[in-house]
Amino acid sequence: MKKKLWLVLLFAMMLVISAACSKSEEGEASTEKETPTNTTPVSGEATSEEGGTIKIGVLASLTGALESYGKQTKQGFELGLEYATGGTMEVAGKKIEVVFEDTETKPEVAVQKATKLLEEDKVDFLVGSSSSGDTLAVLPLAEEYEKIMVVEPAVADSITGSEFNPFIFRTGRNSSQDAVAGAAAIAGPGVKIATFAPDYSFGWDGVAAFKDAAEALGAEVIIEEFADPAATDFTSNLQKIIEAKPDYLFVVWAGANSPWNQIADLKMQEKGIKISTGAPDIPALSIMEPLVGMEGFSVYYHTLPNNKVNDWLVKEHKARYNGEVPDLFTPGGMSAAIAIVEALTKSNGDADGNKLIDVMEGMSFETPKGTMTFRAEDHQALQTLYSIKLEKQDGVPYPVPVLIRELSADETEPPIKN
Repeated sequence: MKKKLWLVLLFAMMLVISAACSKSEEGEASTEKETPTNTTPVSGEATSEEGGTIKIGVLASLTGALESYGKQTKQGFELGLEYATGGTMEVAGKKIEVVFEDTETKPEVAVQKATKLLEEDKVDFLVGSSSSGDTLAVLPLAEEYEKIMVVEPAVADSITGSEFNPFIFRTGRNSSQDAVAGAAAIAGPGVKIATFAPDYSFGWDGVAAFKDAAEALGAEVIIEEFADPAATDFTSNLQKIIEAKPDYLFVVWAGANSPWNQIADLKMQEKGIKISTGAPDIPALSIMEPLVGMEGFSVYYHTLPNNKVNDWLVKEHKARYNGEVPDLFTPGGMSAAIAIVEALTKSNGDADGNKLIDVMEGMSFETPKGTMTFRAEDHQALQTLYSIKLEKQDGVPYPVPVLIRELSADETEPPIKN
């Protein structure tokens, strides 16, 4: 009996020892397996960091009154990324991803969409927008989140002026650059000028800048009329201008509801008032038949620049969009994309906003309009504009902006206002 009991105890002890050894081996095996399991994600993350993705959020008016401008910017931006990356959609070993958001040309919507891009999409850059009002509403977010915002095509001087913050860089021209170009076309000693513009920041800044430039050349601005930007009847504004009897009417306008038909209906040119403006996009040019012969300025028309970037843009745009040529704001979208890729190339893919400020200040880059340079003081891109005359050409169903001369980046350099 004692012998049997002893055997039972011995057997039980062997089971305990065996179980202990087994657990020890399982623990060692488990440790060996956990080490590579924990290391793999770290290794994977490192690879992702090394390669990674650059995310760009583009704000544009893809619906509403400025829809055509937003779509031009979008198409130009996509083509610009392709051009600048040689078709790889990568820079410094990182993939580029773009998220487009429609601001609906409403500042409150622009803020909502920008916040979504920053908070949910975690974008590294903001780009936009079509409206100065939308853009001004979003500027503080770029500073708050410390992300570079490339402004295109909004033109209000205040964007790189009174509302400037160091994370803002603008490839679009500003109102003062337009004004210098516009004044160069018509202003001189003793010339009396009326202005007409929409009643919001774009119009106010445009008229103020034009007035400064025109008066510096000896002209006098005798009346300034501002209209509701959503209006379709401008008769009362234009009648006041007719009564003032200026030599020229300089028009600052954007959007589909342009005043050209009513200017023609009121026979203002027959009354001795010459019309001058910036040559608009092609849809607006199509209703400017009464203004053939007008001298003014152009931000862009596809036949005006003479450089290889513009040649590529025109060729590729025709190939992808049923033979259509790039329009007024297409090269701006392209320029914004080129600027971002150039900056990331110089930073070796580092998208940190604070570091990119130093990289981008004073940076020059090639665009469809030639060389642009971000002025260090206010981050406004200095750029070429064009003195033009509207002419009728066979086979073209709208008046064509024909080059009188290029207005160099030095000539159109605006005052620093920040």
